[in-house]
Amino acid sequence: MRYRRFGKTNLHLSVFSLGIMRCLSSLQEAEKTIQQAIKLGINHLETARGYGKSEAYLGLALKEGLIPREEFYITTKLPPTPDGKQMRRWIDESLARLQLDYLDCLAIHGINTWEHLSWLDEPHGCLKALQEAKIEGKIKHLGFSTHGSLELIIAAIETDLFEFVNLHYYYFGQRNEPAVALASQKDMGVFIISPADKGGRLYTPPETLRQLCQPLSPLQFNYRFLLSDRRITTLSVGAANPEELKEPLQVADEDYPLTPQEKQIQERLEQHLSDSLGSDRCSQCDRCLPCPEVINIPEVLRLRNLTVAYDMKDYGQYRYRMFENAGHWFPGTKGNRCTNCGDCLPRCPEKLDIPKLLQDTHQRLNGSPRRRLWEE
Repeated sequence: MRYRRFGKTNLHLSVFSLGIMRCLSSLQEAEKTIQQAIKLGINHLETARGYGKSEAYLGLALKEGLIPREEFYITTKLPPTPDGKQMRRWIDESLARLQLDYLDCLAIHGINTWEHLSWLDEPHGCLKALQEAKIEGKIKHLGFSTHGSLELIIAAIETDLFEFVNLHYYYFGQRNEPAVALASQKDMGVFIISPADKGGRLYTPPETLRQLCQPLSPLQFNYRFLLSDRRITTLSVGAANPEELKEPLQVADEDYPLTPQEKQIQERLEQHLSDSLGSDRCSQCDRCLPCPEVINIPEVLRLRNLTVAYDMKDYGQYRYRMFENAGHWFPGTKGNRCTNCGDCLPRCPEKLDIPKLLQDTHQRLNGSPRRRLWEE
């Protein structure tokens, strides 16, 4: 296991962190998973108020002495709120469930909208409560997680209020690269959310993608792509049991630059994407936005790119079906909401027939609605 400095927090975290969102089947299974993660060198555990019994399970494991507190760092996350009293209550409730006197890190969970960001300016809002908690020693370091737009993430980083950020960034979804760059420039820790699941459901890859990534698995390639980037501190592993730690941690000591072989894989993936999509390839420039029907056009077309080029239909359906069902965690309407108004067409540098591609994506990927993992 390799360890990296978590930005200005000066904590040295393992390059893989255990996200306890999926350790919910039973207390016994959660304890075994946490113990195995620590045994394998993971020293950072991440949970949240909204993750079911996650905080309580971790607290019981600590109380029973099954895991040594001095050997790891704990992060929990609390939702943004304009109500400072509510935030103070949530902090105390999380500490009670975790059976801790202090948190190494606390993240505002989901600065996903401009309204969430505006709440930081409320004179008696959550930021004041969090800063008071830091003074009282209940919180050591403050950060935020986000599923918001790149513009919003950049704005939140630019406030200079935070020491770390949890965000989405993967080989198959690189739109947030400028946010990673800015966070690194400001010496913030960078925590990558769900690289296996949100990064492409890479634990069950389609055969096309498997062949393109040979001799690595798609999951290994994505991990290596991220670990080779020194701006990134740590990647989350959402293991539900000890067995699910095995494949990710096979590369836990491989944090060197991409090898010539891995660069060849990258080139092969890029060439196949270009050849498969031809003139229908969306470059994710975002110039088509805003859409009058609130369609998240770049994300819809990213899912189409991956489905057409790499046969990542299972992942595409998983994400596409969240539109209109996950609120600000996955904003935007589905492609069939397009009215053919043509508003986006003159702004597209590739001159894509966007209405046609939106309808095509809907036909390929629509189905039963999906919700966030911990709500299922």
